[in-house]
Amino acid sequence: MATPPLDGELDRLLEYIHERRNFDFRGYKRASLSRRILKRMQAVGIDDYRRYTELLEANPGEFRDLFNTILINVTSLVRDPDAWEALAEHVVAPLAACKAPTEAIRVWSAGCASGEEAYTLAVVLAEALGEERFRQSVKIYATDADVEALQVARHGRYPTSKLRAAFGEERMRRFFDEDGEDSVFRTELRRALIFGRHDLVQDPPISRLDLISCRNTLMYFTSDVQTRILGNFHFALGPGGYLFLGKSEALVTRTRMFEVVDLRQHIFSKDGAPHVAVLPALSGSRGVAEWTVPSLDDDLFDQAPVAELVVDDRSVLVAANREARRLFGLGSGDVGHPYVELVSLSRVVELRPAVERVLRDRHPVTVHDVVWPTRDQPATLDITVGPLEADGVVVLVSDVTRYQHLRDELEASQLQLETAFEELQSAVEELETTNEELQSTNEELETTNEELHSTNEELETMNEELQSTNEELETINNELRDRNEQIDDLNQFLESILGSIQSAVVVLDAEMQVRAWNRQAEELWGLRSEEVLGQHFLNLDIGFPVERLRSVIRDCVAGRSERAQLSQPAVNRRGRPITCSVTLSGLVGKAPLRGVILMMDAEDASRGPLPKQEAAASSDGQLSEREGGPGG
Repeated sequence: MATPPLDGELDRLLEYIHERRNFDFRGYKRASLSRRILKRMQAVGIDDYRRYTELLEANPGEFRDLFNTILINVTSLVRDPDAWEALAEHVVAPLAACKAPTEAIRVWSAGCASGEEAYTLAVVLAEALGEERFRQSVKIYATDADVEALQVARHGRYPTSKLRAAFGEERMRRFFDEDGEDSVFRTELRRALIFGRHDLVQDPPISRLDLISCRNTLMYFTSDVQTRILGNFHFALGPGGYLFLGKSEALVTRTRMFEVVDLRQHIFSKDGAPHVAVLPALSGSRGVAEWTVPSLDDDLFDQAPVAELVVDDRSVLVAANREARRLFGLGSGDVGHPYVELVSLSRVVELRPAVERVLRDRHPVTVHDVVWPTRDQPATLDITVGPLEADGVVVLVSDVTRYQHLRDELEASQLQLETAFEELQSAVEELETTNEELQSTNEELETTNEELHSTNEELETMNEELQSTNEELETINNELRDRNEQIDDLNQFLESILGSIQSAVVVLDAEMQVRAWNRQAEELWGLRSEEVLGQHFLNLDIGFPVERLRSVIRDCVAGRSERAQLSQPAVNRRGRPITCSVTLSGLVGKAPLRGVILMMDAEDASRGPLPKQEAAASSDGQLSEREGGPGG
């Protein structure tokens, strides 16, 4: 390509793709994106973006090939084993320990490509939790923007050799069923994985997650888009959730959203996450006036910073501390009434089903992100309902909006500190810029490496295709060799038959061309078989008036006559007058063959039929004598 297309034309192409297919590539790094698009343009013989846009408009099927070129689905099972060992130690083991046996564990494999990392996550979790708990509590949401890669991932089928190399023989047999040369992830465990299309740039994130695995995907996006995606990940993770990135992605270390768990293996956790404390259970008699808080006096209960409500098994509000009265506008006269009849509490629609569930099942229930209107601005609440020994429940309401306010105050303080140390900050910014440039270069090199990996896989695929074609040709050659040997055997067998017949035999096809000419015919007429094969019978120069046979041969070829016989004076190869008896028979067989067989027997015109011994003895003469006269 002489000159690369202009960036303005690339912008218009990306806008067109976004409008027509709702696929936004504008957040991808321009260097790698333009390189992938140019590769596809070269494949179809186009050298500018405008003409390629016209091709996409005329041929919508080209979008699929373009997307397959841009979206580099390079992944593998247990990619970077050290990172997976660190994940099992620092993330999976703590999750298994802190979660109740029946509590859900939600995992998101973002940018899963053909599914290898999603199934690796499943194996690691199933090993740590046990298969029974894995089936009951684990949900793995595996997403990607490439629909075709997801089709491969849904099958969970991979070559057995690759699975054995990644997991080892024992783990492979535990979690995969062999099917020919491939192995398939076990069906009862496969139900924990849910595959679906998701665009990290445009689509909203999955929420309330314990772990997000997004490895070697962020590196394709620009810095701004990476920050936006990381913000979505922060929102999607629940309190104490973890983020697992690839070895080439370090942007997360430059944000304030995550704390480092293992910097070398790129494992992070969500910082600033509120944790609901587990308070001692309240107990007492079932009378309203007799409810007490053991081990906590009334002042401590009333002045607790978290809003607390106590409801008995008859849905009667037994107690409400000062924070709960302030938050919900309750008065002292509201205690002793069913909470569902209180106007302020009835507005919390999520509260009633949670209380009824805890009263019924006797297990804690937490409801997140409950919006509660206040005079200043809406507050966001987390409500935890837990069972009491006295057949009642305790309701703890946490106002999580304050964490945002604290963060804003900390940022304001940080700005003041930055003002005081401007020179130092300037040096830090320069170092940060240099670090970003180095990181960008590293990500570009990693992208190029994966492109080379993809190209190598393409070449390997072509090599396998050529090898398959070569094997097919080898098989065909062997079959042709066997067929030629069979044909040679048949020809020898046919020559033996024709040579054993004492009469002169001539076989003609539908065009009256000579197809067979036995040794007795050579002796009778003086022409060798190589001289007559393929020649028109009526053009042969022999001592028989062949023109007399034209109509009889045509009748046999056309099927009007199956057999005919005639006698005709002739001259043999020695020039002696003979009477030649000719028997004509049409060819008979399964195939629709057309032709005729001529059997010729000679009689000496003066002495009667030639003795067989004379006919046999005459074979010792020279064929060239056919040119001689009667005395030759």
